[in-house]
Amino acid sequence: MKLRRKRVRPIALDDVTIIDDARLRKAITAASLGNAMEWFDFGVYGFVAYALGKVFFPGANPGVQMIAALATFSVPFLIRPLGGLFFGRLGDKYGRQKILSVTIIIMSLSTFCIGLIPSYASIGIWAPVLLLLAKMAQGFSVGGEYTGASIFVAEYSPDRKRGFMGSWLDFGSIAGFVLGAGLVVLISTIIGEESFLSWGWRLPFFVALPLGIIGLYLRHALEETPAFQQHVEKLEQGDRDGLREGPKVSFREIATRHWRSLLACVGLVIATNVTYYMLLTYMPSYLSHNLHYPEDHGVLIIIAIMIGMLFVQPVIGLLSDRFGRRPFVIIGSIALLVLAIPAFMLINSNVLGLIFAGLLMLAIVLNCFTGVMASSLPAMFPTHIRYSALASSFNISVLIAGLTPTVAAWLVEASDDLYMPAYYLMVIAAIGLITGITMKETANKPLKGATPAASDIHEAREILQEHHDNIEQKIEDITEEIAKLEERRKNLIQQHPHINE
Repeated sequence: MKLRRKRVRPIALDDVTIIDDARLRKAITAASLGNAMEWFDFGVYGFVAYALGKVFFPGANPGVQMIAALATFSVPFLIRPLGGLFFGRLGDKYGRQKILSVTIIIMSLSTFCIGLIPSYASIGIWAPVLLLLAKMAQGFSVGGEYTGASIFVAEYSPDRKRGFMGSWLDFGSIAGFVLGAGLVVLISTIIGEESFLSWGWRLPFFVALPLGIIGLYLRHALEETPAFQQHVEKLEQGDRDGLREGPKVSFREIATRHWRSLLACVGLVIATNVTYYMLLTYMPSYLSHNLHYPEDHGVLIIIAIMIGMLFVQPVIGLLSDRFGRRPFVIIGSIALLVLAIPAFMLINSNVLGLIFAGLLMLAIVLNCFTGVMASSLPAMFPTHIRYSALASSFNISVLIAGLTPTVAAWLVEASDDLYMPAYYLMVIAAIGLITGITMKETANKPLKGATPAASDIHEAREILQEHHDNIEQKIEDITEEIAKLEERRKNLIQQHPHINE
Protein backbone atom coordinates (compact mmCIF):
# COMPACT_ATOMS: atom_id res chain seq x y z
CA MET A 1 0.00 0.00 0.00
CA LYS A 2 1.44 3.32 -1.07
CA LEU A 3 1.28 6.09 1.50
CA ARG A 4 0.25 9.52 0.32
CA ARG A 5 2.55 12.29 1.48
CA LYS A 6 0.70 15.33 2.74
CA ARG A 7 1.82 18.44 0.88
CA VAL A 8 2.95 21.22 3.20
CA ARG A 9 2.05 24.72 2.04
CA PRO A 10 4.84 27.29 2.33
CA ILE A 11 4.34 29.80 5.16
CA ALA A 12 3.32 33.15 3.71
CA LEU A 13 2.83 36.62 5.16
CA ASP A 14 -0.87 35.89 5.74
CA ASP A 15 0.09 33.04 8.07
CA VAL A 16 1.82 35.39 10.52
CA THR A 17 -0.64 36.44 13.23
CA ILE A 18 -0.76 40.20 13.85
CA ILE A 19 -1.54 40.78 17.54
CA ASP A 20 -3.85 43.71 18.29
CA ASP A 21 -2.31 45.90 21.01
CA ALA A 22 -5.64 46.70 22.70
CA ARG A 23 -6.60 43.01 22.98
CA LEU A 24 -3.11 42.17 24.23
CA ARG A 25 -3.31 44.76 27.02
CA LYS A 26 -6.74 43.48 28.07
CA ALA A 27 -5.48 39.90 28.11
CA ILE A 28 -2.47 40.78 30.27
CA THR A 29 -4.61 42.84 32.66
CA ALA A 30 -7.21 40.09 33.07
CA ALA A 31 -4.63 37.33 33.53
CA SER A 32 -2.47 39.37 35.90
CA LEU A 33 -5.42 40.37 38.09
CA GLY A 34 -6.35 36.76 38.73
CA ASN A 35 -2.76 35.93 39.54
CA ALA A 36 -2.61 38.99 41.80
CA MET A 37 -5.62 37.70 43.71
CA GLU A 38 -3.97 34.30 44.19
CA TRP A 39 -0.91 35.95 45.69
CA PHE A 40 -3.01 38.47 47.60
CA ASP A 41 -4.22 35.52 49.64
CA PHE A 42 -0.67 34.17 50.02
CA GLY A 43 0.47 37.61 51.18
CA VAL A 44 -2.34 37.96 53.68
CA TYR A 45 -1.93 34.39 54.93
CA GLY A 46 1.84 34.67 55.33
CA PHE A 47 1.58 37.93 57.24
CA VAL A 48 -1.30 36.86 59.53
CA ALA A 49 0.05 33.34 60.18
CA TYR A 50 0.90 34.28 63.76
CA ALA A 51 -2.70 35.49 64.29
CA LEU A 52 -4.23 32.41 62.64
CA GLY A 53 -2.07 30.17 64.84
CA LYS A 54 -3.54 31.81 67.96
CA VAL A 55 -7.13 31.83 66.62
CA PHE A 56 -7.30 28.28 65.22
CA PHE A 57 -4.65 26.45 67.31
CA PRO A 58 -4.84 28.19 70.71
CA GLY A 59 -3.75 25.23 72.85
CA ALA A 60 -0.27 24.86 71.32
CA ASN A 61 2.93 26.69 72.20
CA PRO A 62 3.94 29.60 69.88
CA GLY A 63 6.39 27.51 67.83
CA VAL A 64 3.84 24.77 67.18
CA GLN A 65 1.16 27.39 66.43
CA MET A 66 3.37 28.86 63.73
CA ILE A 67 4.14 25.47 62.19
CA ALA A 68 0.45 24.48 62.29
CA ALA A 69 -0.67 27.70 60.59
CA LEU A 70 2.00 27.32 57.90
CA ALA A 71 1.09 23.65 57.49
CA THR A 72 -2.48 24.71 56.73
CA PHE A 73 -0.91 26.91 54.04
CA SER A 74 1.06 23.95 52.64
CA VAL A 75 -1.53 21.12 52.77
CA PRO A 76 -3.68 22.57 49.92
CA PHE A 77 -0.71 22.07 47.60
CA LEU A 78 -1.57 18.36 47.79
CA ILE A 79 -4.81 19.24 45.99
CA ARG A 80 -3.22 21.42 43.32
CA PRO A 81 -2.13 18.53 41.05
CA LEU A 82 -5.75 17.32 40.98
CA GLY A 83 -6.92 20.82 40.07
CA GLY A 84 -4.20 20.99 37.45
CA LEU A 85 -5.30 17.72 35.84
CA PHE A 86 -8.96 18.71 35.96
CA PHE A 87 -8.67 22.27 34.64
CA GLY A 88 -5.82 21.40 32.28
CA ARG A 89 -7.94 18.84 30.47
CA LEU A 90 -10.88 21.26 30.31
CA GLY A 91 -8.59 24.06 29.12
CA ASP A 92 -7.42 21.99 26.15
CA LYS A 93 -11.02 20.92 25.51
CA TYR A 94 -13.03 24.14 25.86
CA GLY A 95 -10.36 26.84 25.63
CA ARG A 96 -8.33 28.97 28.00
CA GLN A 97 -10.73 31.89 28.54
CA LYS A 98 -13.65 29.85 29.90
CA ILE A 99 -11.55 27.93 32.41
CA LEU A 100 -9.86 31.06 33.73
CA SER A 101 -13.30 32.54 34.41
CA VAL A 102 -14.20 29.47 36.49
CA THR A 103 -10.96 29.37 38.50
CA ILE A 104 -11.19 33.01 39.56
CA ILE A 105 -14.75 32.45 40.88
CA ILE A 106 -13.69 29.49 43.04
CA MET A 107 -10.56 31.28 44.21
CA SER A 108 -12.30 34.49 45.29
CA LEU A 109 -15.16 32.68 47.08
CA SER A 110 -12.86 30.32 49.01
CA THR A 111 -10.62 33.22 50.11
CA PHE A 112 -13.67 35.24 51.17
CA CYS A 113 -14.97 32.29 53.21
CA ILE A 114 -11.79 32.15 55.32
CA GLY A 115 -12.81 35.48 56.82
CA LEU A 116 -16.18 33.99 57.85
CA ILE A 117 -14.84 30.98 59.80
CA PRO A 118 -15.49 31.18 63.57
CA SER A 119 -12.56 30.79 65.97
CA TYR A 120 -11.55 27.63 67.82
CA ALA A 121 -13.02 29.13 70.98
CA SER A 122 -16.44 29.27 69.27
CA ILE A 123 -16.77 25.95 67.43
CA GLY A 124 -13.77 23.91 68.58
CA ILE A 125 -12.06 21.51 66.16
CA TRP A 126 -14.39 22.53 63.32
CA ALA A 127 -12.56 25.86 63.07
CA PRO A 128 -9.25 24.44 61.75
CA VAL A 129 -11.20 21.86 59.71
CA LEU A 130 -13.17 24.58 57.92
CA LEU A 131 -9.97 26.58 57.42
CA LEU A 132 -8.37 23.56 55.81
CA LEU A 133 -11.40 22.95 53.55
CA ALA A 134 -11.34 26.56 52.37
CA LYS A 135 -7.61 26.32 51.66
CA MET A 136 -8.15 23.06 49.75
CA ALA A 137 -10.78 24.74 47.56
CA GLN A 138 -8.23 27.46 46.90
CA GLY A 139 -5.60 24.87 46.03
CA PHE A 140 -7.94 23.13 43.59
CA SER A 141 -8.74 26.35 41.72
CA VAL A 142 -5.17 27.64 41.80
CA GLY A 143 -4.15 24.32 40.19
CA GLY A 144 -5.47 25.69 36.90
CA GLU A 145 -4.94 29.41 37.52
CA TYR A 146 -1.27 30.26 37.03
CA THR A 147 -0.67 27.81 34.20
CA GLY A 148 -3.85 28.94 32.43
CA ALA A 149 -2.94 32.60 32.87
CA SER A 150 0.63 32.10 31.61
CA ILE A 151 -0.66 30.19 28.57
CA PHE A 152 -3.27 32.88 27.98
CA VAL A 153 -0.64 35.66 27.95
CA ALA A 154 1.88 33.61 25.95
CA GLU A 155 -0.64 32.72 23.25
CA TYR A 156 -1.70 36.37 22.96
CA SER A 157 1.86 37.78 22.81
CA PRO A 158 4.04 38.51 19.76
CA ASP A 159 7.04 36.19 19.54
CA ARG A 160 9.58 38.97 20.04
CA LYS A 161 7.80 40.41 23.11
CA ARG A 162 6.68 37.25 24.90
CA GLY A 163 9.25 37.62 27.68
CA PHE A 164 8.27 41.23 28.42
CA MET A 165 4.54 40.52 28.26
CA GLY A 166 4.82 37.36 30.32
CA SER A 167 6.79 39.16 33.04
CA TRP A 168 3.69 41.21 33.86
CA LEU A 169 1.97 38.05 35.07
CA ASP A 170 4.38 37.70 37.99
CA PHE A 171 4.33 41.48 38.34
CA GLY A 172 0.68 40.86 39.23
CA SER A 173 1.78 38.16 41.70
CA ILE A 174 4.16 40.51 43.49
CA ALA A 175 1.65 43.38 43.37
CA GLY A 176 -1.03 41.13 44.88
CA PHE A 177 1.38 40.09 47.59
CA VAL A 178 2.23 43.73 48.33
CA LEU A 179 -1.47 44.60 48.46
CA GLY A 180 -2.21 41.73 50.85
CA ALA A 181 0.75 42.45 53.13
CA GLY A 182 0.15 46.21 53.03
CA LEU A 183 -3.50 45.76 53.90
CA VAL A 184 -2.55 43.63 56.91
CA VAL A 185 -0.13 46.30 58.12
CA LEU A 186 -2.67 49.09 57.57
CA ILE A 187 -5.48 47.32 59.41
CA SER A 188 -3.31 46.19 62.33
CA THR A 189 -1.87 49.70 62.68
CA ILE A 190 -5.31 51.35 62.71
CA ILE A 191 -7.13 48.97 65.08
CA GLY A 192 -4.24 47.70 67.22
CA GLU A 193 -2.90 44.19 67.79
CA GLU A 194 -5.59 43.10 70.27
CA SER A 195 -8.47 43.98 67.94
CA PHE A 196 -6.58 42.54 64.98
CA LEU A 197 -6.25 39.15 66.75
CA SER A 198 -9.90 39.31 67.77
CA TRP A 199 -11.56 40.20 64.44
CA GLY A 200 -9.35 42.44 62.30
CA TRP A 201 -7.51 39.55 60.63
CA ARG A 202 -10.76 38.69 58.82
CA LEU A 203 -10.99 41.97 56.90
CA PRO A 204 -8.21 41.31 54.32
CA PHE A 205 -9.88 38.06 53.26
CA PHE A 206 -13.15 39.89 52.58
CA VAL A 207 -11.39 42.05 49.97
CA ALA A 208 -10.96 38.96 47.76
CA LEU A 209 -14.64 38.97 46.72
CA PRO A 210 -14.71 42.38 44.96
CA LEU A 211 -11.31 41.64 43.41
CA GLY A 212 -12.71 38.37 42.07
CA ILE A 213 -15.77 40.09 40.61
CA ILE A 214 -13.56 42.59 38.76
CA GLY A 215 -11.32 39.79 37.48
CA LEU A 216 -14.30 37.74 36.31
CA TYR A 217 -15.69 40.73 34.41
CA LEU A 218 -12.38 41.32 32.62
CA ARG A 219 -11.87 37.66 31.73
CA HIS A 220 -15.43 37.10 30.58
CA ALA A 221 -15.12 40.02 28.14
CA LEU A 222 -12.04 38.57 26.43
CA GLU A 223 -11.95 36.44 23.30
CA GLU A 224 -10.18 33.09 23.10
CA THR A 225 -6.44 33.19 22.39
CA PRO A 226 -5.32 33.33 18.72
CA ALA A 227 -3.23 30.16 19.07
CA PHE A 228 -6.15 28.10 20.39
CA GLN A 229 -8.47 29.52 17.72
CA GLN A 230 -5.97 28.50 15.05
CA HIS A 231 -5.75 25.03 16.55
CA VAL A 232 -9.54 24.58 16.36
CA GLU A 233 -9.76 26.03 12.84
CA LYS A 234 -7.10 23.63 11.54
CA LEU A 235 -9.01 20.60 12.69
CA GLU A 236 -11.28 18.75 10.32
CA GLN A 237 -14.83 18.02 11.45
CA GLY A 238 -13.92 14.61 12.78
CA ASP A 239 -11.11 16.07 14.85
CA ARG A 240 -13.44 18.75 16.21
CA ASP A 241 -15.60 15.96 17.58
CA GLY A 242 -12.48 14.59 19.19
CA LEU A 243 -11.65 17.98 20.63
CA ARG A 244 -15.01 18.09 22.40
CA GLU A 245 -14.21 14.70 23.93
CA GLY A 246 -10.97 16.10 25.32
CA PRO A 247 -7.26 15.61 24.60
CA LYS A 248 -6.49 12.12 23.28
CA VAL A 249 -2.92 12.18 24.57
CA SER A 250 -2.49 10.59 28.02
CA PHE A 251 -0.14 11.99 30.62
CA ARG A 252 1.95 8.85 30.24
CA GLU A 253 2.38 9.58 26.54
CA ILE A 254 3.19 13.22 27.32
CA ALA A 255 5.83 12.07 29.78
CA THR A 256 7.27 9.70 27.17
CA ARG A 257 7.29 12.06 24.18
CA HIS A 258 7.96 15.34 26.01
CA TRP A 259 10.04 14.18 28.96
CA ARG A 260 12.73 16.82 28.41
CA SER A 261 10.14 19.58 28.55
CA LEU A 262 8.54 18.05 31.63
CA LEU A 263 11.85 17.90 33.48
CA ALA A 264 12.70 21.47 32.48
CA CYS A 265 9.29 22.62 33.67
CA VAL A 266 9.62 20.81 37.00
CA GLY A 267 13.12 22.17 37.62
CA LEU A 268 12.24 25.78 36.79
CA VAL A 269 9.05 25.75 38.86
CA ILE A 270 10.78 24.24 41.90
CA ALA A 271 13.66 26.72 41.76
CA THR A 272 11.30 29.68 41.34
CA ASN A 273 8.62 28.80 43.85
CA VAL A 274 10.85 27.53 46.66
CA THR A 275 12.72 30.86 46.51
CA TYR A 276 9.37 32.68 46.27
CA TYR A 277 7.80 31.00 49.30
CA MET A 278 11.00 31.20 51.33
CA LEU A 279 11.33 34.95 50.81
CA LEU A 280 7.72 36.12 50.74
CA THR A 281 5.81 33.61 52.88
CA TYR A 282 8.30 32.22 55.39
CA MET A 283 10.55 35.23 56.03
CA PRO A 284 7.95 37.37 57.89
CA SER A 285 7.51 34.53 60.39
CA TYR A 286 11.27 33.90 60.50
CA LEU A 287 11.98 37.54 61.33
CA SER A 288 9.36 37.80 64.05
CA HIS A 289 9.38 34.32 65.61
CA ASN A 290 13.01 33.21 65.25
CA LEU A 291 14.89 36.52 65.26
CA HIS A 292 12.44 38.27 67.61
CA TYR A 293 12.41 41.23 65.28
CA PRO A 294 9.42 43.56 65.76
CA GLU A 295 6.60 42.26 63.58
CA ASP A 296 5.68 45.63 62.12
CA HIS A 297 9.32 46.40 61.21
CA GLY A 298 9.80 43.01 59.54
CA VAL A 299 6.61 43.42 57.54
CA LEU A 300 7.64 46.87 56.33
CA ILE A 301 11.04 45.57 55.20
CA ILE A 302 9.46 42.75 53.18
CA ILE A 303 6.96 45.15 51.60
CA ALA A 304 9.78 47.55 50.64
CA ILE A 305 11.70 44.65 49.08
CA MET A 306 8.65 43.57 47.10
CA ILE A 307 8.00 47.07 45.80
CA GLY A 308 11.58 47.10 44.52
CA MET A 309 10.94 43.76 42.80
CA LEU A 310 8.03 45.32 40.91
CA PHE A 311 10.44 47.63 39.09
CA VAL A 312 12.97 44.88 38.30
CA GLN A 313 10.40 42.32 37.08
CA PRO A 314 9.50 43.78 33.64
CA VAL A 315 13.16 44.73 33.03
CA ILE A 316 14.17 41.06 33.33
CA GLY A 317 11.36 40.09 30.96
CA LEU A 318 12.42 42.72 28.44
CA LEU A 319 16.07 41.66 28.57
CA SER A 320 15.11 38.00 28.16
CA ASP A 321 13.59 38.84 24.76
CA ARG A 322 17.01 40.08 23.71
CA PHE A 323 19.42 37.71 25.45
CA GLY A 324 17.23 34.64 26.00
CA ARG A 325 15.55 32.94 28.97
CA ARG A 326 18.31 30.42 29.80
CA PRO A 327 20.97 32.97 30.83
CA PHE A 328 18.72 34.37 33.56
CA VAL A 329 17.90 30.92 34.94
CA ILE A 330 21.61 30.06 35.04
CA ILE A 331 22.66 33.41 36.53
CA GLY A 332 19.91 33.28 39.15
CA SER A 333 20.81 29.72 40.16
CA ILE A 334 24.53 30.48 40.50
CA ALA A 335 23.76 33.62 42.50
CA LEU A 336 21.44 31.69 44.82
CA LEU A 337 24.05 28.98 45.35
CA VAL A 338 26.80 31.48 46.17
CA LEU A 339 24.79 34.12 48.05
CA ALA A 340 22.36 32.06 50.17
CA ILE A 341 24.61 31.86 53.23
CA PRO A 342 25.92 35.47 52.98
CA ALA A 343 22.31 36.66 52.62
CA PHE A 344 21.26 34.89 55.84
CA MET A 345 24.35 36.16 57.63
CA LEU A 346 23.12 39.67 56.86
CA ILE A 347 19.52 38.82 57.79
CA ASN A 348 20.66 37.41 61.15
CA SER A 349 22.82 40.47 61.95
CA ASN A 350 19.97 42.30 63.75
CA VAL A 351 21.06 45.49 61.93
CA LEU A 352 18.29 47.07 59.90
CA GLY A 353 20.40 48.03 56.88
CA LEU A 354 22.09 44.63 56.71
CA ILE A 355 18.76 42.78 57.06
CA PHE A 356 17.44 44.80 54.14
CA ALA A 357 20.57 44.03 52.08
CA GLY A 358 20.28 40.28 52.72
CA LEU A 359 16.62 40.18 51.71
CA LEU A 360 17.36 42.34 48.67
CA MET A 361 19.96 39.82 47.47
CA LEU A 362 17.39 37.03 47.59
CA ALA A 363 14.80 39.26 45.90
CA ILE A 364 17.03 40.01 42.90
CA VAL A 365 17.75 36.28 42.53
CA LEU A 366 14.00 35.64 42.62
CA ASN A 367 13.45 38.25 39.89
CA CYS A 368 15.80 36.31 37.60
CA PHE A 369 13.43 33.34 37.85
CA THR A 370 10.03 35.08 37.87
CA GLY A 371 11.05 37.38 35.03
CA VAL A 372 11.26 34.47 32.58
CA MET A 373 9.06 31.68 34.00
CA ALA A 374 5.72 32.77 32.53
CA SER A 375 7.21 33.08 29.04
CA SER A 376 9.34 29.91 29.25
CA LEU A 377 6.82 27.33 30.47
CA PRO A 378 4.09 27.65 27.77
CA ALA A 379 6.73 27.48 25.02
CA MET A 380 7.74 23.96 26.12
CA PHE A 381 4.60 22.16 24.87
CA PRO A 382 2.49 22.16 21.66
CA THR A 383 -0.92 23.85 21.56
CA HIS A 384 -3.17 20.78 21.72
CA ILE A 385 -1.68 19.51 25.02
CA ARG A 386 -0.21 22.74 26.40
CA TYR A 387 -2.72 23.29 29.23
CA SER A 388 -2.88 19.64 30.29
CA ALA A 389 0.88 19.02 30.23
CA LEU A 390 1.84 22.31 31.83
CA ALA A 391 -0.82 22.21 34.55
CA SER A 392 0.12 18.66 35.51
CA SER A 393 3.88 19.15 35.66
CA PHE A 394 3.61 22.64 37.19
CA ASN A 395 1.41 21.58 40.07
CA ILE A 396 3.40 18.45 40.86
CA SER A 397 6.41 20.75 41.17
CA VAL A 398 4.51 23.30 43.25
CA LEU A 399 3.46 20.45 45.54
CA ILE A 400 7.13 20.16 46.50
CA ALA A 401 7.72 23.92 46.62
CA GLY A 402 4.59 24.57 48.67
CA LEU A 403 6.04 22.63 51.59
CA THR A 404 8.84 25.21 51.87
CA PRO A 405 7.41 27.36 54.73
CA THR A 406 6.47 24.31 56.81
CA VAL A 407 9.72 22.41 56.17
CA ALA A 408 11.87 25.51 56.78
CA ALA A 409 10.08 26.26 60.07
CA TRP A 410 10.39 22.62 61.19
CA LEU A 411 14.10 22.42 60.25
CA VAL A 412 14.92 25.54 62.25
CA GLU A 413 12.90 24.36 65.27
CA ALA A 414 14.33 20.83 65.16
CA SER A 415 18.00 21.76 64.60
CA ASP A 416 18.05 25.14 66.35
CA ASP A 417 20.16 26.28 63.36
CA LEU A 418 19.08 29.61 61.86
CA TYR A 419 20.98 28.84 58.64
CA MET A 420 18.88 25.82 57.66
CA PRO A 421 16.82 27.92 55.18
CA ALA A 422 20.09 28.93 53.45
CA TYR A 423 21.18 25.30 53.07
CA TYR A 424 17.71 24.51 51.73
CA LEU A 425 18.05 27.24 49.10
CA MET A 426 21.50 25.98 48.05
CA VAL A 427 20.05 22.55 47.21
CA ILE A 428 17.33 24.24 45.18
CA ALA A 429 19.96 26.37 43.41
CA ALA A 430 21.67 23.21 42.16
CA ILE A 431 18.35 22.04 40.68
CA GLY A 432 17.88 25.42 38.99
CA LEU A 433 21.41 25.38 37.56
CA ILE A 434 20.95 21.93 36.00
CA THR A 435 17.63 23.08 34.57
CA GLY A 436 19.10 26.26 33.07
CA ILE A 437 21.97 24.37 31.42
CA THR A 438 19.77 21.64 29.91
CA MET A 439 16.60 23.53 28.92
CA LYS A 440 16.07 24.65 25.31
CA GLU A 441 16.07 28.33 24.43
CA THR A 442 12.61 29.55 23.33
CA ALA A 443 13.05 33.32 23.10
CA ASN A 444 11.88 34.96 19.84
CA LYS A 445 10.50 31.68 18.51
CA PRO A 446 6.85 30.77 17.73
CA LEU A 447 5.06 28.61 20.23
CA LYS A 448 5.02 24.92 19.37
CA GLY A 449 2.08 24.12 17.11
CA ALA A 450 1.34 27.80 16.37
CA THR A 451 2.20 30.10 13.48
CA PRO A 452 4.53 33.06 14.07
CA ALA A 453 3.01 36.10 15.83
CA ALA A 454 4.05 39.73 15.31
CA SER A 455 3.17 43.19 16.62
CA ASP A 456 2.69 44.75 13.16
CA ILE A 457 3.08 44.06 9.44
CA HIS A 458 6.69 45.30 9.36
CA GLU A 459 7.67 42.88 12.13
CA ALA A 460 5.71 40.14 10.37
CA ARG A 461 7.85 40.59 7.24
CA GLU A 462 11.03 40.41 9.31
CA ILE A 463 9.85 37.26 11.09
CA LEU A 464 8.91 35.63 7.78
CA GLN A 465 12.33 36.41 6.32
CA GLU A 466 14.05 35.01 9.42
CA HIS A 467 11.89 31.90 9.10
CA HIS A 468 12.91 31.41 5.48
CA ASP A 469 16.58 32.03 6.32
CA ASN A 470 16.32 29.43 9.08
CA ILE A 471 14.85 26.91 6.63
CA GLU A 472 17.66 27.59 4.16
CA GLN A 473 20.24 27.04 6.89
CA LYS A 474 18.59 23.77 7.93
CA ILE A 475 18.56 22.61 4.30
CA GLU A 476 22.29 23.37 4.02
CA ASP A 477 22.97 21.47 7.25
CA ILE A 478 20.95 18.47 6.04
CA THR A 479 22.73 18.54 2.67
CA GLU A 480 26.09 18.45 4.44
CA GLU A 481 24.91 15.59 6.65
CA ILE A 482 23.68 13.64 3.59
CA ALA A 483 27.06 14.07 1.92
CA LYS A 484 28.81 12.73 5.02
CA LEU A 485 26.43 9.77 5.21
CA GLU A 486 26.91 9.03 1.49
CA GLU A 487 30.68 9.02 1.95
CA ARG A 488 30.34 6.69 4.93
CA ARG A 489 28.04 4.43 2.86
CA LYS A 490 30.63 4.14 0.12
CA ASN A 491 33.34 3.24 2.62
CA LEU A 492 31.17 0.49 4.13
CA ILE A 493 30.31 -0.93 0.69
CA GLN A 494 33.99 -1.13 -0.19
CA GLN A 495 34.58 -3.22 2.93
CA HIS A 496 31.95 -5.85 1.96
CA PRO A 497 32.86 -8.45 -0.68
CA HIS A 498 29.31 -9.20 -1.90
CA ILE A 499 27.73 -5.71 -2.08
CA ASN A 500 28.06 -3.70 -5.26
CA GLU A 501 26.96 -0.11 -5.92
